Amino acid sequence: MKTELTELPLDQVRTLLAVVDEGTFDAAAAALHVTPSAVSQRVKALEQRTGRVLLVRTKPVRPTESGEVVVRFARQLARLERDARAELGVSGTGDATRVSIAVNADSLATWFLTALTHVPEEPRLCFELRREDESRTATLLREGQVMAAVTSSPEPVAGCSVRPLGRMRYLAAASPEFAERHIGGPLGDALVRAPVMTFDRSDDLQDAFVRKVRRSRTGASAVRHHVPTSEGFLSAVAAGLGWGMVPEVQAAPLLEDGRLVELAPERPLDVPLYWQQWKLDSPALAAVTEAVAATATEALRA
Repeated sequence: MKTELTELPLDQVRTLLAVVDEGTFDAAAAALHVTPSAVSQRVKALEQRTGRVLLVRTKPVRPTESGEVVVRFARQLARLERDARAELGVSGTGDATRVSIAVNADSLATWFLTALTHVPEEPRLCFELRREDESRTATLLREGQVMAAVTSSPEPVAGCSVRPLGRMRYLAAASPEFAERHIGGPLGDALVRAPVMTFDRSDDLQDAFVRKVRRSRTGASAVRHHVPTSEGFLSAVAAGLGWGMVPEVQAAPLLEDGRLVELAPERPLDVPLYWQQWKLDSPALAAVTEAVAATATEALRA
């Protein structure tokens, strides 16, 4: 049965967003200066209007797939309202506009912060960065938690536009001592046994490289160390804790001074990166997008 939907009442939409952000109906009521009963009634009315369950009533509450659509709409609406008030000169607070972005750790450690320094001083912005693997940043965008994301996915999230940024090149590297001790014979066979560095349990980059070298489904060694920062990961590889896939720009100076060696100079691994953002006519978001795209052109491979 098709639901006829003419409009989404803004007070109900904003209430749903408050519940998601605050985590509970009581906390949302306090933030909105209304009673918990009023919050509950607004959410139920919105669910009846859309014909869908929008919240999973856990602690904290979380949006359903349909709820994520409404939450994303609520955040976009708030963004447009702030931009309009700023352009009209009636914002009243003088606060800077907040721009939330999801970005992977290696981009954050190498080129992304440089991009933010190139954003014009007007309009006044402040950045809220969410660090996440490039394969998962689009999820934050889909959930409406961020306005834009550096992602490895070329498929646009609903309500978002996508543009290619370039390719981040990774090199299989290790310390000379580690390579002498662990890397001998066919490279693919050695990497299946040698201790390996990973960013976290979801990091598949090293496994992807081994599968590429071996032309099989076998990944890297089960002996793996997790270091969840880009700088810490690089230091651990240089210290000889394990081998790992290191961004080319980070590896270059250590290769030059002999602290790292390439394990497969003829086999770099390129990860394509994309910029996804809400489809909004927002001066703040447009300024960030242009700075990110320009910096990526210089920092990443075409």
